Amino acid sequence: MGKATGFKEFGRELPEKAPVAERVKNYNEFVHLYTDEKLNQQSARCMNCGIPFCHSGCPLGNIIPEFNDAVYRKNWEEAYHILSSTNNFPEFTGRICPAPCESACVLGINKPAVAIEEIEKHIIEIAYSKNLVKPVAPLIKTGKKVAVVGSGPAGLAAAAQLSKAGHAVTVYERDDRPGGLLRYGIPDFKLEKWVVERRIEIMQKDGVVFKCNTEVGKDIAADEIVRTNDAVVLAGGSTIPRNLPIPGRELKGIHFAMDFLKQQNKRVSDIEFDGEDILATGKDVVVIGGGDTGSDCVGTSNRQGANSIKQFEVMMQPPEQRTTHMPWPTYPMILKTTSSHEEGVDRFWGINTEEFLGDKDGNLRAIRVTDVTWELDVMNRPIKFQKVEGSEREIACQRVFLAMGFLFPQHEGMVESMGVALDDRKNVKAKEGLYRTNVSKVFAAGDMRRGQSLVVWAISEGREAARKVDEFLMGRSVLESKDAVNQFEQCF
Repeated sequence: MGKATGFKEFGRELPEKAPVAERVKNYNEFVHLYTDEKLNQQSARCMNCGIPFCHSGCPLGNIIPEFNDAVYRKNWEEAYHILSSTNNFPEFTGRICPAPCESACVLGINKPAVAIEEIEKHIIEIAYSKNLVKPVAPLIKTGKKVAVVGSGPAGLAAAAQLSKAGHAVTVYERDDRPGGLLRYGIPDFKLEKWVVERRIEIMQKDGVVFKCNTEVGKDIAADEIVRTNDAVVLAGGSTIPRNLPIPGRELKGIHFAMDFLKQQNKRVSDIEFDGEDILATGKDVVVIGGGDTGSDCVGTSNRQGANSIKQFEVMMQPPEQRTTHMPWPTYPMILKTTSSHEEGVDRFWGINTEEFLGDKDGNLRAIRVTDVTWELDVMNRPIKFQKVEGSEREIACQRVFLAMGFLFPQHEGMVESMGVALDDRKNVKAKEGLYRTNVSKVFAAGDMRRGQSLVVWAISEGREAARKVDEFLMGRSVLESKDAVNQFEQCF
């Protein structure tokens, strides 16, 4: 470890943020970087545990104690090589990951966990500043062609790994620019788009070809993609949002969260978009859904100048600390307060929306809600809810953003015409660890295969699927295994 007594000497500190009154005036990232001294202290808190549970807490199997030690010694090249051996995009995960590795940190048993996510972001930004991030594709190519459908985190990870193995990779993206969720789903104040573009440029230098404004199954036939490539990776994501089909759903002013966020991201990037403006300016806003997407709607609504913002969650408020049902090192389902919540929002728990109410012109004017209570099982998990008698009431609002998650990938077009089988949840069926669908040469990864999940899981799936594609094409793979020990040995 960097310093044997570091975890005793230094407490957990996160970088300063810009004041709320300042940051809500723009869409820029507002989390500052550590000073050199603070970064050294935070890396010194890592105990280099005999059994580093952070490895298993991270879906990528990041080799965390070793890169913390390298940071403490200010060996930036070593820190970067260790980190990039398991993670293609630390600049993304270092900004937007919920850090399950920190939940599994051994120090977290009785002290605040090591600030792993922030250290990760600092490693990659220092690596860029020192020109350590360079193309890695080999000069000698395999002669194999692979198509990757979707340029979100899973598709980008698969493309990067397959290019690293020497294959010719083409990424198909139906939007006008690559990045998927990273570009059009996550607000700029959490992930500025120059960060995405910087990585895309590195991948293009590696030989990855991006074909945008191209929807497979519509602009180009799905069977043509399969026929003209040696392998295909489906990484289109889980894109069908969960609806709320209650009375009044047809009223004007009710929008899916992703339509709202995507439009604002385009507005920030000066990209034209079709359709009416979806704005919260001067409106009373209700965000239905208590997750990260709902939080992003809160932050965006504040920046647009909403009159008031309320966020609804049908589940009861989670505890602030671990309970006996959430033992370390499992990921705890505790109360999460994001930077967007800090900027101003009224949060409601155990509340169910019954009806949207409109005016004579068909515009949303209010919603009718009731409070609910939940029946729990022996593990404290919710089973079903009951309405609280006498709690029915109206809440005035002119904008509602539905942020209740996603159901499954779009079936119309590519999925149907390609003939891939679906699982019980209507995701593309491909066994974990194999990633092969029922269609020859076709693999699937990310949210399209596993369902709605985290960016870090999408990157992990893209990497693992790429390794299976490489094995399929070449008989064996030169790409790293997810096994952290094997990856660490390959760093040196």
